[in-house]
Amino acid sequence: MAVISEDISKASTILKRGGLVAIPTETVYGLAGNALDVNVVTSIYQNEKNAPEFNPLIVHISGKDKLETYTTEVPDAANLLIEKFWPGPLTVVLKKQDVIPYVTTSGLDTVGIRCPDHEMTHKLLTQLDFPLAAPSANFFGKVSPTKPEHVQQQLGEQIEYILDGGPCTLGIESTIIGFEDKKPVIYRWGSLGQEEIESVVGKIYSLTNSTSKPKAPGQLESHYAPKQNIILGHIPDPFAFQS
Repeated sequence: MAVISEDISKASTILKRGGLVAIPTETVYGLAGNALDVNVVTSIYQNEKNAPEFNPLIVHISGKDKLETYTTEVPDAANLLIEKFWPGPLTVVLKKQDVIPYVTTSGLDTVGIRCPDHEMTHKLLTQLDFPLAAPSANFFGKVSPTKPEHVQQQLGEQIEYILDGGPCTLGIESTIIGFEDKKPVIYRWGSLGQEEIESVVGKIYSLTNSTSKPKAPGQLESHYAPKQNIILGHIPDPFAFQS
């Protein structure tokens, strides 16, 4: 089983040698690895997440000062949203720099990127000279984990380390926004609501239809349809009822 600990240096060491670590964010726990390493990203897809490789991964950075390293252009609307909601549950989809491999973006010339609002993960990111690809730390099609114990139940046999940041404060994935003709478009609804977004950039439309070639995570028809029993009533830990 994976070790659960608050040792950020240990997490950093594992990541620097090409390993995978479950990390806390304000939304859900992520399965993190070097976003610039093709072998590491392939491991996330094939060995741990069991996810389709046509579903792009979100890249996590320590702050907006890293944007020019990994993206080529930031539209004005994106800058407004970043200023308002970073660090926080906002992922922006922007044109990528060549340093981001196509395996991370599922062959797209854009990359979903965000700055998570969690003190431990922020400290971890500042210790690394690469960003982290970090989809939710669960098998594809299962419920996203919001506690280290949830990660242990699903991926404890596949990874060696879980950075314990306690329960996630939001528990819902980030909202993903792309920019088509430099105008913001919702690709996935998440922790940020429509009113919050429109208060910054005005009216925004949604493009969250299912597709076999998604522009962002969460657009597949079955992505958030986990094969779980539905139980009504007081359930202290829904992960205890996984099939």
